[in-house]
Amino acid sequence: MRLGILAACLALAAGAALADPVEGVWQTEPDEGAFAHVTMAPCGPKICGTIGRTFREGAEYVSPNRGKAIVWDMVPEGRGRYGEGRIWQPSTGKIYRSKMALEGDRLKVSGCIGPFCRGQTWVRVK
Repeated sequence: MRLGILAACLALAAGAALADPVEGVWQTEPDEGAFAHVTMAPCGPKICGTIGRTFREGAEYVSPNRGKAIVWDMVPEGRGRYGEGRIWQPSTGKIYRSKMALEGDRLKVSGCIGPFCRGQTWVRVK
């Protein structure tokens, strides 16, 4: 019995050790007065982000964007860098080529359409 519990604990610890450092919940910068909490998680070998909670003027509200993908197909490149992905800007409905750079509890996210690029720095919520 104890051996089974020990094996289960070791398996859980090994799984946690293999988690990508970008996994978790991130708060976006405000865009037209609204911001979101985005849950970053694996989607196959890549990283994707889904809008979990939405806020306007500091208060949580139910946005039609909750549950929608905002980041997808980010390829981990090592050293906290991610590329070749896409990001959706809900306020404009535009989809950009995107990349990300993880620096501690800050995630620099940028997206480009042609030569025009925009970026935000997201902060880790949990």
